[in-house]
Amino acid sequence: MSDLADIFLLSLSAMFNPSLLAAVTAMLLLPNAKHLMFGYLLGAYVTSMTVGLVIVFALHNSGVVSTSKKAISPAEDIVVGALLLLIALVLKTGRDQSLRQRREARKRAKQGDAAAKPSWPQRMLARGSPRVTFAVGIVLSFPGVSYLAALTKIDKLDAGTVPTVALVIGFCLIQQLLLELPLLGYVFAPERTERAVTEFRAWLARSGRKALIIGAAVIAFVLIGRGLITLIT
Repeated sequence: MSDLADIFLLSLSAMFNPSLLAAVTAMLLLPNAKHLMFGYLLGAYVTSMTVGLVIVFALHNSGVVSTSKKAISPAEDIVVGALLLLIALVLKTGRDQSLRQRREARKRAKQGDAAAKPSWPQRMLARGSPRVTFAVGIVLSFPGVSYLAALTKIDKLDAGTVPTVALVIGFCLIQQLLLELPLLGYVFAPERTERAVTEFRAWLARSGRKALIIGAAVIAFVLIGRGLITLIT
């Protein structure tokens, strides 16, 4: 049961990866958000489910999973937690803004005072096409640290083919909740969801930074605490 609980926690951790958060936020701020998110979600499913199943089954005997098993340790929880805590501290003190301002100033200097170009994913999402968001979802949804750790634990369960496939798919579904919940809202309560999206845009402008700081700090303390408890026991 502890492995299943760890897999669930890792799926929640993967849900808050920076690329997905940035993509969801960008799409919610654009017109036709429903179609854009649906395209991204399909692309994310294609990559995350396919690659996850390949790692668990096709690469099982190649050493990829066994190597990652050796890397999963309480020390990793503590290191990742410490990094998240550092990120929360940087955001709280506002040091990231000064770094961003200096970086943008350098870009403007190189471009002759032209506006700094947004990142490739931001430019693609801004085009407002579900086909484009599908492609972005494919590119940005390759397994990260949390997913690889979960795949290691799924393989360790040795639960058989059908349960293993179900666990991989379940992980991917939880990982994409930030996309799935708004889309379900558009299907079953479209007017209420539109109002919620509008309110979210306003809230993000007011309190998005504070929420990110709190979320990063909470996850950091959970990881550090879990790592320390594991080391002690």
